[in-house]
Amino acid sequence: MKRIETIQKIVESGVVAVIRAESKEQGMKIIEAVKKGGIKALEITMTVPGAVDIIKELSEVYKNEDVIIGAGTVLDPETARACILAGAKYIVSPSLNIETVKLCNRYRIPVMPGIMTVKEAIEALDYGAEIVKVFPGNAFGPSIISAFKGPLPQGNFMPTGGVSLENVKDWIKAGAIAVGTGGDLTKGAKTGDYELVTETARKFVEEVKKARA
Repeated sequence: MKRIETIQKIVESGVVAVIRAESKEQGMKIIEAVKKGGIKALEITMTVPGAVDIIKELSEVYKNEDVIIGAGTVLDPETARACILAGAKYIVSPSLNIETVKLCNRYRIPVMPGIMTVKEAIEALDYGAEIVKVFPGNAFGPSIISAFKGPLPQGNFMPTGGVSLENVKDWIKAGAIAVGTGGDLTKGAKTGDYELVTETARKFVEEVKKARA
């Protein structure tokens, strides 16, 4: 049931915040700012120094809050297992690694593998991925979602890469079940403007709601 609940929360939120940072300290500040803006699904990428430790710490800090901590840029099953043991509630990959998908299924943890073709999307569905990550989204644009939905109406697609405040509506209207966003969401962190990160997060949530309405 927890797996289903996690997926439902991601879909309800509509936005997964992709957290990339140059240090643990910056990462924690970004996370708090994004959470304050109303985004509940936080994806801590393995490119952040000490990412697994951050996941473990956040999972403990927010265990009684309506926030779901996941791991991103997970390239292999070994890393996926380490993240799951640290408390990650979902796993996101930039590509389709079948062994990673199988491991996550074994432990009933939602996994969102990255795909670029219909063939990869079908393979991901075959192995039980409830949400398929379209990456990099900016290589295609929102029309790729409706194109995938043609032969695969049963697929749940989440674009990441190139999703901005300007085009998030287009992605949702094209059929995306949710979006992943990083650079456009957290750009304020580069200058230490975490209030901008919070405001941007709030706007993303609002734009998704408007698009769905």
